[in-house]
Amino acid sequence: MSMELFGNALLSGLLLGGFYAAVAVGITIAFGMLDIVNIAHPAFIMLGAFVAYWLNVEYGLDPLLAALVAAPFAYIAGRGLYRYYHGVFERRSEDSLQGLAFFFGLLFVVEVSLLLVFGVDYRFVSAPYIGPSLTFGDYSVPYRMLVPFLAGLGVVALIALYLGRTFTGRAILAVSQDPGALRLVGGNPVKIKEAAFGLSIATAMLAGALLVIIQPIEPSMGREFIGRAFAICVLGGMTSLLGTVVAGAILGVAEAMTTTYVGAAWGPAVSFGLLLITLAVRPSGIFGR
Repeated sequence: MSMELFGNALLSGLLLGGFYAAVAVGITIAFGMLDIVNIAHPAFIMLGAFVAYWLNVEYGLDPLLAALVAAPFAYIAGRGLYRYYHGVFERRSEDSLQGLAFFFGLLFVVEVSLLLVFGVDYRFVSAPYIGPSLTFGDYSVPYRMLVPFLAGLGVVALIALYLGRTFTGRAILAVSQDPGALRLVGGNPVKIKEAAFGLSIATAMLAGALLVIIQPIEPSMGREFIGRAFAICVLGGMTSLLGTVVAGAILGVAEAMTTTYVGAAWGPAVSFGLLLITLAVRPSGIFGR
C-alpha cells in the first residue's frame, strides 16, 4: 500500500509539474529575459481561466480551443501593456520599485474585476476528458491532469522552437543578454521586448485554460501561484526553458509528496521553501550560468 501511495503521489507530482512549467514560462520570459518583475502574471492566468470558462459555458468550446482563440488577443494586449509600462516607468525612471508597484496594483485590478463579473463562487468547465482516468495496475492517471501536462509541455516546446529558430525569438534571447549588440545588427530592443512581453501574457492565458481543466476556479486563487511561478523561474536558472520544465517537475513532486505525507495545508509552503533554499545555495539556479 505504501508503494502504491508513493507511486501515485510521484505520478501526480510529475503531471502537476508539466502544468507548473506552463504557469512559469511567462515569468521566465518577463522576469528572466526582460528583467520585468510582473507580479500580476497570476492574475492573467486567472483571466485566461475565466475566459476559457466563459467560452466553454456560452459557446461550448473545449477549454484548449478556447485558449487558442484567446491567446492572440492576449498577445496584442500584452504588447500594449508593455508600451504603457515602458513609456511611463522603464523609459522615465531607473527605479524598479515603481514598476513593481504598477504590476502589484494591476494584480488587484484584474482580480477585483473578475470578482465583480463572476462573483466568488467556484466555476468549472465541461469536457470529455474531465472525469475519466487512465488506469494501469495500482496506478491511476486522471485525464484532467494528463491533458494539461501534455499541453503545458507542448507550450514550452513551441516557445523554445520559436526562440531558437526565428529572428524575433533569437532577438529576444539577445536582448536579455546584450541590448547594445542587438542594436548593432539592426534590432530595436524596445520592439523586441514588446513582442516578448506579449508572448508572456499569451502563455499566461494558455496556462489559465489548463488550470480550469484541473480544478474549479475562483478569482482570488491566482495569488497562490505568485510564489510558485517565481520559485520555478529562479530554481530553473531564470532564462532556461529546460530549467523551467525541470524546476516545475521538482516543485510538483515536492508538493505532491508533502500533501500526501504531511498534509495539504503545507503544500503551498513548499514553493517558498524551495525559493529560499535556491537563493541561499545556488542563486543562479539549476541551469543558470
